[in-house]
Amino acid sequence: MISSARARTVANLVAASSLALLLGACGGGMSLPSFSSSSPPPEAEPGTGPEMPASIRADEIVGRWGLASFQNPADRARTEAAARSQCKNPYVIGGGTSGGVVMHLADQATPQELRLKGSPSGKNYIGPAGPTPGEQDREIVSFDGRVLITRFIDKDAATRYGNMVYVRCAPRA
Repeated sequence: MISSARARTVANLVAASSLALLLGACGGGMSLPSFSSSSPPPEAEPGTGPEMPASIRADEIVGRWGLASFQNPADRARTEAAARSQCKNPYVIGGGTSGGVVMHLADQATPQELRLKGSPSGKNYIGPAGPTPGEQDREIVSFDGRVLITRFIDKDAATRYGNMVYVRCAPRA
């Protein structure tokens, strides 16, 4: 059991903490001392520099694409044919308002604008702003203007989705 003196002390501390939070939220001219350390914000992870431009431009991948995926590299040709047959119900990669592309991230129902990012190793990635490669990025394995193959960086997503094959659909007549 808690003694009444200890319960009263805890209740007083809770009341004082609540009052301090309320006064801090008001911002009404009274300044309370800060109990947090005034350390500078954390810097970027070591080894990650500024975002590099990709060697593939966003406008090169905007368009209508047939989409399929494979796990086994031996299935690539068959998967490209399957992706081509999906052009009757194409996956549309749109152009973003900030120069990126509008695509889905893994397991996201709503597409969003993503960036094309380069890396010191020469690889290209598609993903949200941030370090390259980031967990939500996908690596562009190959791109020849007609066929785009990507693979998610996240191991779980890469296992579930495999290598994504996008085959450019013919322009509408």
